[in-house]
Amino acid sequence: MIEPFVDSQVREGVVSYGLSSYGYDIRVADEFKVFTNINNTVIDPKNFDPRSFVDIKSDVCIVPPNSFALARTVEYFRIPRDILTVCLGKSTYARCGIIVNVTPFEPEWEGYVTLEISNTTPLPAKIYANEGLAQVLFFQSDEPCERSYADKKGKYQKQVGVTLPKI
Repeated sequence: MIEPFVDSQVREGVVSYGLSSYGYDIRVADEFKVFTNINNTVIDPKNFDPRSFVDIKSDVCIVPPNSFALARTVEYFRIPRDILTVCLGKSTYARCGIIVNVTPFEPEWEGYVTLEISNTTPLPAKIYANEGLAQVLFFQSDEPCERSYADKKGKYQKQVGVTLPKI
């Protein structure tokens, strides 16, 4: 279901990641898209302009004050048909004003997770690649769902990199 899978919590000198009590702490990869206003575009989810971002590949990403970045997980997920997950930001970052959008992984969704990272503070914020950023909680149903994400051919199925909004 998760590749690569770390079967214990890693926490020595890093923001923790790996298997936790009832979930899994996911890592953010070193690929980031940070919002910029250099092209003075309007954010439109129906007609998204990729020039709204600056691409960064680094062990550290600085998210500007009151701004936003997209990233992807180190882990690749294959969610079973009887499982639904919810992804929540880790408290270490939340206590610094860094919010990770709450998002579900639907039954039979597959891919790298695109993470939405908001810096709610008036100061620049540092995000560490290859360390924990969010926790995924798993909920198992008594029976498989009637219609999965794969069945409905979801638009974010098998995404590989940081994936921008689609209609």
